[in-house]
Amino acid sequence: MAQAQPVRTRKRTQKRKRIRKKIFGTTARPRLAVFRSANNIYAQLVDDSKSVSLGGVSTLSPGLASEVKKAKTKTDAAKIVGKAIASKAKELKIESVVFDRGGYLYHGRVQAVADAARENGLKF
Repeated sequence: MAQAQPVRTRKRTQKRKRIRKKIFGTTARPRLAVFRSANNIYAQLVDDSKSVSLGGVSTLSPGLASEVKKAKTKTDAAKIVGKAIASKAKELKIESVVFDRGGYLYHGRVQAVADAARENGLKF
């Protein structure tokens, strides 16, 4: 028997679907999608016109593991991820993106990823 989703998860999923109706990533301006779990944060660049992920970074990425361990809070780790996704975008010659907060409030770790990405050269 399948277990029902918690109300919080179901509400976030509904918000996410509502947001995704309006937000669409293209080759020139991909979508910067953020996913937040209890302990980690993930950010990836998605080209929705081709249904392809162009690249992603998370707190679990091997290149960031040493920096993330030094971070005192999860918000500090999110800033590291934002900086890393901006540098990944620069490697791919991407200057501007569409930000997809994934149904989460634009606050805390989600905001930290966005602000760090902006500070390091991405345009939203």
